[in-house]
Amino acid sequence: MNETVRVSPVKVLLAKPGLDGHDRGAKVVAIAMKEAGMEVVYMGLHQTLEAIVAAAVQEDVDVIGLSILSGGHLPICRRLMELLAAEGVDDIAVAVGGVIPKRDVAVLQEMGVKGVFPGGADLHKMTDAIKALVG
Repeated sequence: MNETVRVSPVKVLLAKPGLDGHDRGAKVVAIAMKEAGMEVVYMGLHQTLEAIVAAAVQEDVDVIGLSILSGGHLPICRRLMELLAAEGVDDIAVAVGGVIPKRDVAVLQEMGVKGVFPGGADLHKMTDAIKALVG
């Protein structure tokens, strides 16, 4: 069996796009990811999607994680996926968490979002899923 083994930790960029001002959940997720052995770049609040994509490219991340509590997850993720494709880095996995109705999960997945974690998601299951996205 000739399998590729990942040597470096999964590198995740976490950000809060738009005007959403609550970041406690994103900080808890960042800590859980670090405890699970991931490298985390936390951009913080009030980020533009263009800045998130630029940072993801510069930091050479495996995953972009967005925390969205504003209800704008569909247009935000749609635009993010467009920007990633325009930059030629649509191989970066995208995950989103926050206030996400069940009816929107399939829509997000159809856009190419690889991980959807509504509020209250189990942190261990989430970190395992993020690691699985990267392989």
